[in-house]
Formats: sequence, structure tokens, C-alpha cells
Amino acid sequence: SHSSAIVTNPIRLIRSDMKNKNGRRNLNATRKATRNEDAAGNGDMLSNLPNDLLLNILDRVDTLDAIRTCILSKQMLKVPAMLTRIFLSVSSIPGLHDRVVITSELLRTNSAVAHVTDSILSTRSPEITISNLRIRFILTQDDSLTIAKSVARAMATRTVDAAEFEMTTEKAYKISSPDDLLRFGKQFNDFIGACPDIFAGLRRPWLRNMRFGELDIPNILSTCKLLESLRLTYCDSGIHSVLQVEHALLVELEVDYGQFERIELICLPKLQRVSYTGWYSYEDPLHFGFVPQLSKPSLTKTGVSSDKTLELTTFLANVPSITDLHLDFRSEKIWVLPECPKLLTTMLSKLQHVNLDNLPEGCDLAWTMFILEAAPSLKALCITVWDHWCIMATDKEFQKENGFCEKADLKWKPYAPAFKHKNLAKLTIYGFQPDGNFMRYIRCVVEAAVNMAEISLHDRKMCGRCGDLDPEIKDKVCPSRYPRTAEERKMAVEGLGFGFASSDSLLV
Repeated sequence: SHSSAIVTNPIRLIRSDMKNKNGRRNLNATRKATRNEDAAGNGDMLSNLPNDLLLNILDRVDTLDAIRTCILSKQMLKVPAMLTRIFLSVSSIPGLHDRVVITSELLRTNSAVAHVTDSILSTRSPEITISNLRIRFILTQDDSLTIAKSVARAMATRTVDAAEFEMTTEKAYKISSPDDLLRFGKQFNDFIGACPDIFAGLRRPWLRNMRFGELDIPNILSTCKLLESLRLTYCDSGIHSVLQVEHALLVELEVDYGQFERIELICLPKLQRVSYTGWYSYEDPLHFGFVPQLSKPSLTKTGVSSDKTLELTTFLANVPSITDLHLDFRSEKIWVLPECPKLLTTMLSKLQHVNLDNLPEGCDLAWTMFILEAAPSLKALCITVWDHWCIMATDKEFQKENGFCEKADLKWKPYAPAFKHKNLAKLTIYGFQPDGNFMRYIRCVVEAAVNMAEISLHDRKMCGRCGDLDPEIKDKVCPSRYPRTAEERKMAVEGLGFGFASSDSLLV
């Protein structure tokens, strides 16, 4: 994944007859980050804090960092045994092992994580329960068994309430052969076979870079009886395989890549969130069976010319309780078909929040109006328009071989020209440019949304990696024309031509 940041204050437009009730939502997060930094570097100052406040701070950082901090003061040496949330990681960078070769240094760190896990759990008082234990480690035989046996003993004494394992392999997916993936899958099967008790109590496993047999994943699901969340990254049961998922308690399912033909959600009475990124099939990626509580689906895909366009009327026909919908197009082809809103109203009648991410620049946004017409309960719409060059295919030969296509506008004509929406109150746009495409779209939304209260217009997102692009690619990036000066912002607001107010005091 690619981190991004917003570097320009957005233009916020508040309907002049409504009171702004929004505060600075990032204040608490900023304070939390500041506390974390202080905890990592100011042991002497921390040692003077009351124990409850000290534990509250150290519970929020990597446990290895907390231990290093406590070593700085004799008064704090007993604190690690009192932590209620423990996070031990072989790497501080999420997803690192999907991009690089595992080094000998990481393997040594992996052994240290296993040793620290055993040390912390074996010396804890059963009277102090760990509310959440999360361990990120490389799947090696000795270290994995050490971690699993330590956690199993803690679970047996009720020292651990909930455990999460995030497991990766000694080779990244990109340099793994099919035989490697099969070997990693067998390695995990041996692991779960050697420690069935720990997996019976595991709540949140995250598996990476594994190829299983046809029945292996169903067996994992049946073994993990308390499973609440399952994430599979570059995992499958073979090319064009079908994954059938049944579990009584599973609340969240995330699948990133892999080569499943489809995933069938057979019977998941507690499932609320499902996320699928980069599916392999040219058909509908998910088939919904009994999922009565599913409310937050998320789909992410780089569209190619041969992809089937997703028809929400058939895709979501068995999912009538959606409240949040997230679709990420990764700056390429729009793979959703605008349909007659009347056919979609049954599926989208409870939809309240929509996030349309990474729409290609230059794409006419009018097609998104079919969602407004089909979702009468919609409260907030967020759209990101961004040609994210460091994840887009830029080599013409690569595009030709993989079927990447030129981006084309979706044609859309409103089914009800006089349509009015009574609940949509907030429109957020990232990548706003003061051109006809955006201006027409905003006016169209505001004309329909009679109770619109707030519009937030942001500049393009920025990615740290995009700065390292080849100069030839950089030349293709059109400079942003986002209004930055007070005069430019005033002109942009006036160009919209409706009764919203904007001033510097509304910039956040």
C-alpha cells in the first residue's frame, strides 16, 4: 500500500443558514502521537508519572519500545509485567515482508520476538489479564512454536483475553515460486497441527504468501472456533480455485490478491465487513449467501479491458443492509456499471456513507449520481480523483500484454431530472480542480441535495514515492490548479454560485 497525505488546507463551504458543529477531529490523534514519541525517548520524565497514566501511555506503543523505555529507570522495571495491551513485531513497517527479501537481521529479530513473548507471558501474574495480544512474526518452525506454546499456556490460565497473529514467510510473494507457496502453506498446516489449542482461541489471524490445498482453509476456519477477523494476503488454494467460507462468529474478512476464481460467503451470520483487493477472476469476485449483518463491503481493483463490469443489482442482490460502501479504482478503468436507480433502491435503501477512491483524473463525475438516486438514506459522499502514477501501469508494452485500456468516461443521464435528495449533508472531494468538470458536478449534487450542510474541497493527495518517479513519467503529471491564495479561493467559491459561506476561519 502507499501512504498519502494532504498538504494543502481544504476549502470548506458551510451552508450559510446552518451552524458549523465540526471541531478539529485530528486533535486527539495528534496528542496521542505526541505521547507515543515522548514515551519512546523520555524515560526519566515518565518514571515520575502515576502508574495508571504511565500504563495508559505505554499500552499505546510497540511493546519492545515500551520495554526499552522502562529499562531507563529502576522504578519502571516492573511496568512491562503490568501492560494490558501487548504488541510484539518483527518489523515496525506493516507489509514490509511483501516487498523485500527477509534478511538475517529480521530473522534474529524474529527470534528475539519469540523470546520476549515467552518471557513476558511466563512471568506475568494471572491476576493481570492481557486484553489484547498482537504478535507479528515470520513463520519459522522454532520461533513459531515458541510463540504458540507461550500464548497457549497464557490462554490456559486466562492471562490472555484475545490474541492476534500476523504471520509472513521467509520469502516475499514476488520472488516466491509456486513450489515455495505450497511449501509455506504446508508449513502453516504443520504449525496449526502442532498447536491446535492456540488456534482454537485465536481471534484475528493474518496469513501471507501461502498456497493451500482445497480443504485446508475450511479446516483452518473450523479449528479457529473463536475467529472474529481473518485476513489473507497473497493466499489461495491454487489458480482459479474457489474459496467457500462458513463460520459462526466471523465478523470481518479481508482478502488481498491471490488467485481465487471466486469467494463464496456461504453462511456467516455475524459477518459485518468484507474487503477484497485485486481479485483475479473476470467474473463477480464475491458470491453472497447467508450474510444478514453484512453492512460494509469494500472493493479495490486496477481495472483491465477484459474485466467484467460489476452490476450492483446482481452483485448485491442478497445484501440488503449495506450502510457503508467503499470502491477503489486505483486510477484506472471504472469497473462499476451505472444502473437504473429504481432497480438498486432495495439493495441501497440503508446506505449512509459512500467512498469512491482513486477515480482517474479527467473522468466525468456525473455517473456517480446514480448512487445518490438509488440511496435515499445517504448522508455523506467522499470522492477522490487522483492519477496515482507510482501505482499505475505506465509502460505501453506492459499495458498491451495485460489488457490495460485507455480510460473512458461513463455515459450517464439522470433517470429523474427533478430528483431531490433529503438526507445527503456532506460532500468531500479530494483532487478538486476549478474546472468545468468539478464545478458542474458540485452544482449538480447541491441542486439535488436540498439539505446539504457542508462541502470540503481538497487538493490532490500526495505520495512520498511519487517524488522518485522517472522524469519521463513526471512530465505526464499535470500540475495542480487547486486554489491556494485567498483570491483564487474566493473566485472558486463564487464560481459555484450558491448560498454557501467560506472564510479563512473555516479552513482546517
